[in-house]
This record gives sequence, C-alpha cells and structure tokens, in this order.
Amino acid sequence: MKPYNFLKWMPALIIILLPACSDDFLDVEPAGRLSSDIYPSTDEEVLATIIGVYDLMQWNYGRDWNSAFFAKNLPADDCNAGSSESDQLPYQNLDDFKNEADNTVTTAIWEGFYKAINQCNTIIERIEPENDFREQIIAEAKALRAWNYFELVTLYGDVPFFTVNPTSVDDYHKPRTPKEQIYESIESDLIEAIDILPLKSELEDSHKFRVSKGTAQSILGKIYLYQEKWNEAHTVLSQVISSGEYDLEPNFGDVWKRVGELGVESVFEVLYTSQEGYDWGNFGWAGEHESNIHVQLMGPRSPFFGNLDVLGIIPGWGFNLPTASIGAAFEEMGDNGPRYQATLMSEEEFIAAGGEINPDTDDDGNPVPAHDYEGYLRLKYVTYSDQTNTSGAAIPELNYTTNWRLIRYADVLLMAAEAYNEDDDEASARVELNKVRARAELATYDSPMSKEELREAIKKERQLELAFEGSRYWDLIRWGDAAEVLGPLGFVAGKHEHFPIPQTEISSNNAITQEDQNPGF
Repeated sequence: MKPYNFLKWMPALIIILLPACSDDFLDVEPAGRLSSDIYPSTDEEVLATIIGVYDLMQWNYGRDWNSAFFAKNLPADDCNAGSSESDQLPYQNLDDFKNEADNTVTTAIWEGFYKAINQCNTIIERIEPENDFREQIIAEAKALRAWNYFELVTLYGDVPFFTVNPTSVDDYHKPRTPKEQIYESIESDLIEAIDILPLKSELEDSHKFRVSKGTAQSILGKIYLYQEKWNEAHTVLSQVISSGEYDLEPNFGDVWKRVGELGVESVFEVLYTSQEGYDWGNFGWAGEHESNIHVQLMGPRSPFFGNLDVLGIIPGWGFNLPTASIGAAFEEMGDNGPRYQATLMSEEEFIAAGGEINPDTDDDGNPVPAHDYEGYLRLKYVTYSDQTNTSGAAIPELNYTTNWRLIRYADVLLMAAEAYNEDDDEASARVELNKVRARAELATYDSPMSKEELREAIKKERQLELAFEGSRYWDLIRWGDAAEVLGPLGFVAGKHEHFPIPQTEISSNNAITQEDQNPGF
C-alpha cells in the first residue's frame, strides 16, 4: 500500500468541480464557498482542503480519456497516437494537427486545470494564516495554483485569470488576460511560497508527494526559462541543485518504477495507487478512479506485439507508439546504454528477446502495416506486470500504480544548463549537462564549446532524456524549431503554437468572442 493512500478520504464537500467562466454557476454551489461557514475549522480539515487539489490534479492528468499528461505529448515528434485511426478520435486529431475548438480532450483538461485553481483560490481566500501549519498550506496552494496556470498559458496562451473565485454569474465573464501578466502574478506567488515551504527532507515520508521548497523553486525556474529570463532561471535552479535535496537515480530505469517513486530524483509527481484492486464492475470509468488507466491505454497492443511476457509486460491498448525519429535520435547520439534501454526497444531487439510481431494481413495474405507503428516499442511508462495489482479479484489492466513525473531532477539540471549557456556561462552549462550525460553512460563534454554548439547539445539531450514526458513539443515551440521539425507532420506556424480556446468557453463566457480565439481556429 502506498504511504499517501489518504488521498481518497478527502471530503467530497470540498472538491470544487466547477469549470471556469461557465453559466453552470446557476446549477451548483459557487466556487469559493465551502459547505459550512465554519469549515474548515481544524488543522485536519485544513489539510483535507490541500489534499483536494492533489486529488483534482490526479484526476486531470489521468482522467479517461482526457489526460492532460497524454495531451501534452501527442503533437510532438517522439510519439504517435497509436491504436487505430478511429480509436479515440480526439487523441488522434491532437496527434495529426487536426485539433479544433470542440476537441473533447483539450476542452476537458482546460476545465481540469481551472478546477484545481478554483480549489487553490478557495484555500487562499478562506484559510487564515494563524499558525505555521496553515501558512504552509496557503503557500502550497499558491505554488499549485502557479503550476496549473503555467500549464494553461503554455497550452492555450492568454487565458481568463482568477485569483479570487467568482461569486456571481457576472464574475465568470472574464476576458483573456495576457500571459505576461499571469506570469508576473504566479512568479510573485512562487516567491512568497518559497520563503515558507519546507524542504523535501523535512516532509514526513507519507507526505513526500506534497510541494516542497525545491518544487516551487523548480516551477519558478521553468517559468523563467520559458520567458527567456536566463539569469533569473539559473539563479533559482542553482539553489535547487546546491540544496543537496535531489540527485539523479543511479539506474535510469528505476526512475519509472515503484522504487523511484518520490525518490531522490523526484521533484514533482502526480500520484496513483493500485490499492483499490478494481475489477471490470467497480472501476470508475467516469474518472472516479485512483489508478493510472492511461498506462494501460499506452501499453503495447496484443497480438500485434506477441510474447510480451518475455519483457515482463502485460498487453495494453496500443496508444503512444514511438516514432522512427526518436529512435533515430538515440542512434545518432550513440546512446544505446541504460537510458535507451529503459526508453525504447527496436523491432529487431524485441524479436531477439523472444517477442513477436504479428501484423494483420489483407485478403491476399500480405501484411498490413499497423496504424502509427514505426518499428519501436516504448519501455518508459509501459505496462510492466510488477507495476499493478494482481492480487485477488483485481484486474491488472485497471490497477496501474505508475506516477506521472511532472518535474524530475534531470530536467532541473538541463534547464539550468540551458539558462547558463544562454547567459554566457558556458562552463557552468557544461557541468550540469554532463551530469545527465554521465548517468546515460555517454562521453561528457570536457572542452569549451561555442554557445551555438552547446545549445544544440542541450536540445538533443532534452529530446532523449525527456522523451514521452510531455516536454518535447513545448520545447520545440519555445525554441522556434517547431515549424522546421514538425512542419512535415502537419504543424502550421502561427496556429499550432497553442491549443484552441475551447468552444464551450467562448459560448458561455460573454467576455470572449470568436474573434478572441487563437489564430487559425
């Protein structure tokens, strides 16, 4: 059983499931009001309010079939949607640059981010900082609000900005706020939170999933990096590095296993649990589950991939297939060591290990290429049998306990390296980059490099180190490389830098019209 199983007892009355800017306000209790004028009154109830935010994030990043985690990956060049052309069309359309404003995935995750923000706003509004414990909860809420807004502005650009929850219908009608203003506000929130939050080592073992000082510093560093505030970025990220709170897992493969959960490399994770032992009759298909069903969704499909048990893998439903380009990138780097071996496996390697490839055939007996299959099997975030619950009546496919790693220490090192390089500190940039390369058993860069050479080396390292983690597409966007790299796949410059504002938002928010939609949609 995981130490954070108390996520499930967060009282239902404080889960504020209210989409932003919606006239649904008329039908439900307003966001910002808890069920009782005196709730929360005890510190235990105050703790429950912040657990509710983590619960909402767990739901938004793993909701079926509307996962923010998967949606962030799909437009990139390291993964294909997979399965079949007609299976889960909203995901297929994201992958194929056919996303429109009525896409149910980008609509659902928009709402999910705002639900977490609404809960954070309620905490910040309602809880008085009358002791150190409550000050920490408020700081935690500010950091989590900042993260969810950062996700929104990265994915959608300018968005309606609420730091106080609406209490009337008119309050929901709010225009898009320029993301520069949102950045300024959430930077302030994070700076305030950093002064109060404890170090990760100061958190109880059962609370290691909660936002620590290092988490808030890493989020702030990432926000600075995305704005090209290089000095500010490496200054705060260097504080994370020098804190001694984090390190790289010695074995890259352990990062994705239970042994690595909330471990030395973990900076920020979304948690899932297999303790419920779901079966086909009691699984919460409406998103009311605490296991990670998207691991099953993204597992290799049988019988196309046969004899998966030789790798300790249970067949999945065939989504998130690796592209040939990510395989070629590993080959070009000469990376065939522990990082590659825990990320990918070529068809030839799979067959040599005892696996089989069993394609369908047409009427003449000729093999039919599988949709989106390009010769590789993904091993990162895959359906390993030891990552689920196989006891009693539990159905293994429904009980994956795999956590999503939103920020890990390797990302902190690579962000610091990029910021140092762009701020003309080449030597410090190489130091941080080389830590990641050494763990991958690659030769380190021991001689001075030009800014351009080092920039390209960092880009390539991020591509391989963070494959299938939801970073690649947004890196290409901020680097200005998306048109060149993704143009052949359907990317249109001036359009696909952001997801469209959901049509439901435009329809229900009187302060936003079709003219305010992102370009091209």
